[in-house]
Amino acid sequence: MEWVALVTWVITALGGLVLAVKWLAKGGLREGALPGRRIRPPVIGTHFLLAATGLVVWIVYVASDREALAWVAFALLGVVALLGFTMFFGWLARGRGLATDGPRPAEAALPFPIVILHGLLAATTIVLVFMTAVGVGD
Repeated sequence: MEWVALVTWVITALGGLVLAVKWLAKGGLREGALPGRRIRPPVIGTHFLLAATGLVVWIVYVASDREALAWVAFALLGVVALLGFTMFFGWLARGRGLATDGPRPAEAALPFPIVILHGLLAATTIVLVFMTAVGVGD
């Protein structure tokens, strides 16, 4: 099961990378200091760094089979998920970034199907990591 979790995590990361590139291409970093409700660069950066750190921890877990690492990866995923939910629900509440109050924020360029797929794969990854950490499938 740890290998399936690894695959879903990598695919989730690739989807996140696509979203980040689109956000950056539309000026997401430049908009960070602008007024208005938008996804802030520190939130995206923290989400990315913690997810990448968790993925590295998970790879080390798969290679070493040290149970504590599975729980560390799961804890990191919990924080990553909270940040992801914060970004998703803020994006969704603003009409997927299409609100008319001021210029369109960079997140308006994020493709809805990729956002949804990223979130579904992330949720699947969390469940798989948790199931592995508690020993399901051993």
